[in-house]
Amino acid sequence: MRLLHTSDWHLGQTFHGFERAYEHERFLGWLLDTLEAERADALLVAGDVFDHANPSAAAQHLLYRFLSEAKRRLPRLDIVLIAGNHDSPGRLEAPLPLLNAFGVRVVGQARSADGALDVDRLRVPLRDRRDRIAAWCLAVPFLRPSDLSAAELDQGDEDRGQGPPAESMGDAYARRVAGLYRRLLAGAMERREHGQAIIALGHCHLAGGTVSLASERRIVVGGSEALPATVFDPALAYVALGHLHRAQCIAGDERLRYAGSPMPLSFREIDYPHQIVRIELDGERAGAIEAIPVPRFVALERVPERPQPLTEVLAALAALERPAAAADQQPYLEVQVQLEAPEPGLRGRIEAALAGKPVRLARIDVQRPTRPGNGTAPLSLEDLGQLRPEDVFRQLYREHYGDEAPAPLLAAFAELLQPETP
Repeated sequence: MRLLHTSDWHLGQTFHGFERAYEHERFLGWLLDTLEAERADALLVAGDVFDHANPSAAAQHLLYRFLSEAKRRLPRLDIVLIAGNHDSPGRLEAPLPLLNAFGVRVVGQARSADGALDVDRLRVPLRDRRDRIAAWCLAVPFLRPSDLSAAELDQGDEDRGQGPPAESMGDAYARRVAGLYRRLLAGAMERREHGQAIIALGHCHLAGGTVSLASERRIVVGGSEALPATVFDPALAYVALGHLHRAQCIAGDERLRYAGSPMPLSFREIDYPHQIVRIELDGERAGAIEAIPVPRFVALERVPERPQPLTEVLAALAALERPAAAADQQPYLEVQVQLEAPEPGLRGRIEAALAGKPVRLARIDVQRPTRPGNGTAPLSLEDLGQLRPEDVFRQLYREHYGDEAPAPLLAAFAELLQPETP
């Protein structure tokens, strides 16, 4: 049986104010072609389907058009999709009766409408091309503390003496997540027949994973930033994860893997190798696990490669040559500039240097020289209460530029503070 694992599509994301519908359309079209070429039996989508809990109609249209086309091309394809921390569980599950009729399983929340933990719905059978159950998927969406009741998930641990009498909220959360997966695994092992694998699908942050701080929304539960890899039992053939945007294995375990996002979601991800993952199940275990690279449909560029003084940056931008392209296919550009003093007209000068060039100015990264020992001590809350706005402005200027603010700049700041006259 062949599975494809993907995650973190973030449909509807805007990139520094630019719409990304073209890129998402191209990716989903590529994924459809890949599913067909690989003759996949199942597609696992590990959360963060949308970028916002209230996605636009256009973003929802992208998803439902993809699902309908995937089932048209591959009628026997099993699709299992879970909610991530960016998704609205209820919104994702709203068309569930219709999606279930087409063989698409969507799990937005762990609990049913009456509030009960719906473990049966979280165990999804996967069928091979001969329409026989070949594997079971433990489909667990992003879990909030309210999803994990102590009464439902702690009892077994307490009976075995594993639950300490006093623990942090983060430790309790991790133990209950592990308890839920353990309960689902036990039920799947009772149901499975000889030769059927059990895999897990989850959206969470595991300890040891590389984080993209510029674009990943932090998941913090009781001060605990990440779950231990021991949440997932060694009996699982494969663990398909979402949330971290860099494709990676955890703790050197090939079967414990983030697929990563299919496109860069910030300039910090400019060098990420974007991919989906192909998993060949060999009976109850995973055989070959291989990455399939995802093409980059719109380039991200930095000019210059490292921050330079403004005169050099403007010269580099003036010399920039790129082939003509439609607006939604033009590269995103990050300009890196080093400033010794404020430059109020910075953006205008950069835009003038780029006038007529087929690029999209997405971000200006301003770097200032580090000036240790400028004699400025950190401010306390008591200090802040006694300072006037101009005092704060002077101190911030000293911290950034290592010198006193010039008189014309102070005069301009003072003018801003003046109340408007009717």
